[in-house]
Amino acid sequence: MRNQEIAAIFYKVADILDAQGVKWEPIAYRKAARSLESLPQPIEDVYAEGGKAKLMEIEGIGNAMSDHIEEILKTNKLKKLIELKKTIPEGVLQMMQIEGLGPKKAMILFKKLKIKSLPDLKKAIKDQKIRKLEGFGEKTEQNITANIEMYEKGHERVSLGNALPVAESIVEKLKKLKEVDQIMIGGSARRGKETVGDIDILVASNKPQKVMDEFTTMSSVERVLGKGPTKSTVVLKNNLQVDVRIIKKETWGGAAQYFTGNVEHNVVMRKIAIAKGWKLSEYGLVDNKTGRMVAGKSEEDVYNKLGLQMPPPEIRENSGEIELAKKHQLPKLVELRDIRGDLHTHTNWSDGTSSIENMISTAQKMGYEYIALTDHSKSDTVAHGMDEKRLEKYIEEVRKIAKHYPKIHVLVGSEVYIHQDGHLDYSDDVLKKLDIVVASIHRAFKMPKDLMTKRIINMLENKNVDIFGHPTTRIVNVRAPIEFDTKHVFQVAADRGVVMEVDGGPDRLDLKDTHIREAISEGCKISIDSDAHDTNQLRFMKYGVITARRGWATPKDIVNTWKFNDLAKVFRKL
Repeated sequence: MRNQEIAAIFYKVADILDAQGVKWEPIAYRKAARSLESLPQPIEDVYAEGGKAKLMEIEGIGNAMSDHIEEILKTNKLKKLIELKKTIPEGVLQMMQIEGLGPKKAMILFKKLKIKSLPDLKKAIKDQKIRKLEGFGEKTEQNITANIEMYEKGHERVSLGNALPVAESIVEKLKKLKEVDQIMIGGSARRGKETVGDIDILVASNKPQKVMDEFTTMSSVERVLGKGPTKSTVVLKNNLQVDVRIIKKETWGGAAQYFTGNVEHNVVMRKIAIAKGWKLSEYGLVDNKTGRMVAGKSEEDVYNKLGLQMPPPEIRENSGEIELAKKHQLPKLVELRDIRGDLHTHTNWSDGTSSIENMISTAQKMGYEYIALTDHSKSDTVAHGMDEKRLEKYIEEVRKIAKHYPKIHVLVGSEVYIHQDGHLDYSDDVLKKLDIVVASIHRAFKMPKDLMTKRIINMLENKNVDIFGHPTTRIVNVRAPIEFDTKHVFQVAADRGVVMEVDGGPDRLDLKDTHIREAISEGCKISIDSDAHDTNQLRFMKYGVITARRGWATPKDIVNTWKFNDLAKVFRKL
């Protein structure tokens, strides 16, 4: 899929325009990029269906953006970006991607200190030049140092939200070959890990040549690192490495098991096999004495022969799953089909691109029983947050449109900013008018741990708060999580009945897996939400579900697997 490739181009255009001080144009490019990222079908297929007219049916894609997409699909480049890049050194563009720096500050460093690359930036920090600039200071210099490290680590691994759609599109392409008997994604992507180093794809086939020819000549391939009858490796144009391994059908289960569990999980599995006089490898379970295969055709068979219940792929990381598998006491983890509604979404009343009606109608088509529209509060000005006057109109509009959709319960809410002392962006009188309140932190991330904890606890004491949105505020590979006493916060949240969120936005996945386990162990309930900013992003729910599964969450832990009438058990105003 070229969706992400074109989205990346649009983001780069927006960054350069921001750096030049252009006001409204960058917003349009970012909206278009977000729409492309969340589009479920390949943009090239959309264009093939109906050209520019079909492109313009995508929310956030107007005449100018459709022209750009057409140009990129036809020529593999965008003239506008080429011209813009002439105005700014490539290194400055790279600096703009560092959290806390951004286009404007990167340009200040370029103009005032002649910093035009990452090495230049590191040297300026070492020489303590940045802290002397107005608007920066020593603390900013320290934060930039930490964020450079985060940026560099992030470029070693790719976020699940970027890797999984690529892996799925390759699987769909290869699956069409008659030579492919079975195919699946393996490795950390199958486990739903938040970042992956590369993509592993397993294929069962007795005619590997055709499969490897198709794989290594895909249009998305930048270069072929190796090609053979059992394994081929390519680097895609987005720098992601992909391995395809050909497996014999009779050893499919052994390979699927081997190439899914992490190292620690597989080490323990091999020890269990050895104790029984067997050898476990990607070729299956083999008797050491006779050389006879004991199990290997299916994963379940491999685990069963070892006396184990088969653990779900997401938890095969030696974090307690094998002990429970021995007792056949593994929990039934939440599944996407268990989800009955989405409790954190945005419309074009704040920073979304879809209308109220489109969000509601799409949720209804998805089979949801309920949806909450939770646009931003007034202090989130960058997100076009609503003051009290506009909020009143918003409530009225949502309720009016909801009447036309009797098959789905529509909740009108707000994602309300948590100020540094813990008070919320709206007064209690205003909050009481909302069906649901998602309280979130969007600024002042660097507060000391004790003060951040106090900020959150003060928020939790507000009886109008229903959900603590994306609690650690992290951006995968970009921004580190805020620091707070998780145990204390989870205990207070459980006591006050405030639900902890798993934000399914692929750049957030917040709470992360380990925090989910901790929150549940402290008695918290969880809400898995998409944080969708357009109708296509409602599908981000799947990333939230994957993350919740990694956190061992079951349907009873997740409030939005409950029927609408049961939500009143946790949300006071329903």
